[in-house]
Amino acid sequence: MKLFAKNAKSVFLITALVGAMSSTVAHAELKLNGSGASFPAPLYNKWFKDYSKQTDGVRIDYQSKGSGAGIQDFINETVDFAASDAAMKDSEIEQVKKGAILLPMTAGEVVLSYNLDGIKELKLPRDVYPEIFLGKITNWNDPKIQAANPGVKLPDEKITVVVRSDSSGTSFVFTNHLAAINSEFKEAVGGSKSPNWPSEGTIVKAPKNDGVTATIKQTPGAIGYIEYGFAKLTKMPTAILENQKGKFVSAGSESGAAALATTPFPSTTLPGSDVPDLRGWATDPAGDDAYPIATFTWLLVYKNQDDDKAKAMRDLIEYMVTKGQESSESMGYIPLPENVVEKVRNAAKMIQ
Repeated sequence: MKLFAKNAKSVFLITALVGAMSSTVAHAELKLNGSGASFPAPLYNKWFKDYSKQTDGVRIDYQSKGSGAGIQDFINETVDFAASDAAMKDSEIEQVKKGAILLPMTAGEVVLSYNLDGIKELKLPRDVYPEIFLGKITNWNDPKIQAANPGVKLPDEKITVVVRSDSSGTSFVFTNHLAAINSEFKEAVGGSKSPNWPSEGTIVKAPKNDGVTATIKQTPGAIGYIEYGFAKLTKMPTAILENQKGKFVSAGSESGAAALATTPFPSTTLPGSDVPDLRGWATDPAGDDAYPIATFTWLLVYKNQDDDKAKAMRDLIEYMVTKGQESSESMGYIPLPENVVEKVRNAAKMIQ
């Protein structure tokens, strides 16, 4: 009996130890996989790395593959979360079986970066830069560009326009802005994640924000649209754009914040849901000091999911809207206004 009791006690201790180890391993392996927008990728990757370091048992992996691909992964449930600069259309939201919550997590500006040797400052009027992307203005020394830049010797060089090759939220934001300020662009191209660019002029396509940035850098005479953070990190020059009030404004945290200050949010909920609709757009901001192309970018999360993952997502979002925001400005992003932080917090409570 003593031998049996001793053996039984040993078996119990081993079982308990194995159980505890299994629990620890399971906890250590809680992994959140995400994909989508390249626009916020530098900031998101910093946030996810920092959060994973300080949070035992949670690891976050994010694939920067473009907003369109992220939305598709989210609909197909191949990820735990996604990211999109284009938010989601009603028709896309309706396909999400677990329910969708769209949270603006940071904001940024779309800039026009260029490669012109020796030209550190370039002004582009409101009636000029849409025509460059329509293929109507094809030379750098075009009279319209020269008139806005007196004293600058612009080269007699063809303009190479660099655009996105993938389905992109940055393209969506940029083309919707161009469509808002130029009726011909609205008719010919319109606002889209995958625009049908005109055949006029010289157009080169590259994937993601980093691909466009690299292509501009390698192509003399090139101009393309990228997220301001990429331009800042890679020290690329950016054009000074004319805003709605006729003022030439550089991208930056203050001009970006001015653009978002007047951005309205709907007072309704998402289709077929009790989740608040947090899709707000600054298509053509009206402020005197507003940079003309600014946008929020959204985290896409499931309303209904596994309890452990739901808690991990809520904790991650709380980190992103508090501690995470402190690194936004230094990386070229616009910190969320306090009223938007509260909206995000309230909506995140609905993740169950």
